[in-house]
Amino acid sequence: MKIGELAQVAQTTVETVRYYEKAGLLPATARTAGNFRVYGPSHLERLRFIRNCRALDMSHEEIHTLLGLADQPGGGCGAINAVFDQHMAHVDERIRELVQLKDQLAGLRRRCQSEQAVDACGILQGLAAMETEARPARHTHLG
Repeated sequence: MKIGELAQVAQTTVETVRYYEKAGLLPATARTAGNFRVYGPSHLERLRFIRNCRALDMSHEEIHTLLGLADQPGGGCGAINAVFDQHMAHVDERIRELVQLKDQLAGLRRRCQSEQAVDACGILQGLAAMETEARPARHTHLG
């Protein structure tokens, strides 16, 4: 199948397919005499695998690692478990960050409980007076 057909069957875009090829997540494919890429069932399977990983918010590095491990079917799955454990730790960290953000937003929202003139808005006053701290280095794979 051609790239447009692959993208349609995998419910993605041609640009995404090309991006994954450039990123090394999808292997290079054969070309026709007219220089069209030709994809087979293995490309579709791999593209679906990549999309499923991305749906779980996995980084390209994590996907590369999983694909490399999947390409060695005789190996043990301990390394796969380790990738998932690390990813779950990243998710836990992001949840902590989001809870902290929600608490900060709720605190600002409590500053303005009733309709007032804009110049008396507690949210705007709180934003103007807020001391921003240097953002701590994120320990997640998202950077």
